[in-house]
Amino acid sequence: MIKNVHGNTVDHLGEAIVAGRYAAGGSIPPEPVLCEELGVSRTVIREAVKSLVAKGLLTTGPKVGTRVQAEEQWNWFDADVIVWQTKAGLSVDFLQDLQDLRRVVESAAVRLAASRATAQDIADMEEAYAGMKRAIDLGGDYITPDLRFHQGLIRSSHNRMLVQMSRALGALLRTSFEISTTRKDGPSSSLPLHRAVLDAVIAREPARAEQAILVLIDGARKDIDLVLATRKRLPRISRPATQLKAVSL
Repeated sequence: MIKNVHGNTVDHLGEAIVAGRYAAGGSIPPEPVLCEELGVSRTVIREAVKSLVAKGLLTTGPKVGTRVQAEEQWNWFDADVIVWQTKAGLSVDFLQDLQDLRRVVESAAVRLAASRATAQDIADMEEAYAGMKRAIDLGGDYITPDLRFHQGLIRSSHNRMLVQMSRALGALLRTSFEISTTRKDGPSSSLPLHRAVLDAVIAREPARAEQAILVLIDGARKDIDLVLATRKRLPRISRPATQLKAVSL
């Protein structure tokens, strides 16, 4: 998605803060410096600062000016903050926190989905599942339909709070799926686990659906742990999704 001047300015400053280029407790450069550096007006800078205050990255006040907040104050449910963190680099602690969050959110969502999913919800998830299978069989983008499948599960909970949280989880899910595709037979081995989740939702069996999603999530955690152990560079979600190769017949 192409962002406007405001969005690009927010991204530039947000990425700089999350990457540690502006230290916690310190100030960001003065408005005239930022205007010259980014080629934007003072109005754009001020609006960008307001956005970053809302995300918890900055604080403003009389006599203290605009200062960078410690990361404990950042809104970690904000999708932009998570994307900026993935660009800055994913620490082991950060990944573990997000995996824990996924375990809590998706397990709760899938239980509700098993009770509340509509016929359209089921059809959307079936379509996403078919896209995953097609990518395995014929090659292509596996990650996009995989992401649609999991976000579809959360939307099927018909709980507005969980749906909001899924936006923050989107960056984690994309990173997790990129890691899974780097492991030999990762997508093909996880496909039947996705089928088990969807079948349980269709059968209206919340406990079975929850157990199935936990098996899937814990498998993803193992994939991440194995990749971290090899010290390979983690994927950047700003890049196009990894493409699978077609299965040789």
